[in-house]
Amino acid sequence: MVNHDHYTYRVTWSTEDQEFVGLCAEFPGLSYLHENRSTALEGITNLVKDVVADMAANNERIPEPIAERSYSGKFQVRIPPELHRRLVIEAAEENVSLNRYISLKLAS
Repeated sequence: MVNHDHYTYRVTWSTEDQEFVGLCAEFPGLSYLHENRSTALEGITNLVKDVVADMAANNERIPEPIAERSYSGKFQVRIPPELHRRLVIEAAEENVSLNRYISLKLAS
């Protein structure tokens, strides 16, 4: 079974709710609100633990933690031809490949 501690958790302030909200990237439909940041994190972690156990009991597919997935380092992006041309020009001006230029842009 999946270890619920391996999921990607985040806590942020909700201006609308005036509380901290705990979130889990692999379960975008779940959240946990609390006035205390650490309690919001504990709350979303426990909620995910319960949901994973329920999914396992019902033979449902449990999302794989993002941290445990394999990545090739490649992905395809479709962009308008004008943008493609502009990026090629900018890469040439920087004396780097288009791939390297876009990698640097994404990393910044």
